[in-house]
Amino acid sequence: MRDMQSCMSFDADLPDWSLIRSFLAVAETGSLSAGARATGQSQPTLGRHIRALEARLGVELFHRHPLGLALTPVGQELLEPARRMQLGLRDLALGAKAQSPTLSGEVRIAASVFVAHHLLPRILARIASDAPHLTLILMPSDESENLAFRGADIAVRMYRPHQLDLVTRHLGDIEIGMFAARSYLDRAGRPRSMADLMGHAIVDYDRNPLIRRGMAAQGWRPEEARFALRSDNQSAYWELVRAGGGIGVCLRPVARADPLVEELDLGAHIPPLPVWLTAQDSVRRIPRIDHVWRALAEGLAAALQPSRQIDRAAPSG
Repeated sequence: MRDMQSCMSFDADLPDWSLIRSFLAVAETGSLSAGARATGQSQPTLGRHIRALEARLGVELFHRHPLGLALTPVGQELLEPARRMQLGLRDLALGAKAQSPTLSGEVRIAASVFVAHHLLPRILARIASDAPHLTLILMPSDESENLAFRGADIAVRMYRPHQLDLVTRHLGDIEIGMFAARSYLDRAGRPRSMADLMGHAIVDYDRNPLIRRGMAAQGWRPEEARFALRSDNQSAYWELVRAGGGIGVCLRPVARADPLVEELDLGAHIPPLPVWLTAQDSVRRIPRIDHVWRALAEGLAAALQPSRQIDRAAPSG
């Protein structure tokens, strides 16, 4: 009885897991705002959790500075035990879930905004139809966050993640081409070379320098181009191209299926994007996650097959 009372007293002294989770989120992301996004909690809630944990332990865990929060030496020492606690609780939950072979429950899938809008809906609709007891939750985001904090079970990435606890699968590369709305080309004419392109309106990203860097890498002078419209949201970017705002780039499997646009063969070499499936190793083994993983791999691999040749329209008038 004394041993049981001792254990109960010890457990009562342990900090609440929600406080540890908030500590890990802020330690991993470096700020309350980023930690709040990663956990889905509010920034004031995370701040209260950090203060409560510091009061409970009687130590200072973070140094406050204008750019965010940095771990104190004590915080650094407690980081690994907190991570082990997180892994232990996750293994406990996953061990229980893995005992159920039924394809039921929720599966959360993270992807970039553009991929979530234009590549995944048909694939996910097919998976949901084949497994009606599953609930698939699509999480569009262009932020690259740790899956443990993002809350996703599977992520579709255009780069290879390097976290040690992740399992990844390269599905192939997705081609990128140059496109413009037929309405724009009928109005402004069809360029036949990169020299012609300089006289056309170009739809660009805003803060993202990817398009301008790509132009410069091939010897073109982006400062001489006319960037008519800009947006860093890639779905909004594509809508600007489709609406006739100018010439832009897009994933070929998406753009070639769109009757409003036409592909331009200007001799530009645009490197393809790799497509990776990613999940935490322990999560990947759960039957429902494994089922969705395999179905996503099949659906995306089919979407990455070499697409048809450019259908060049005859110049107007």
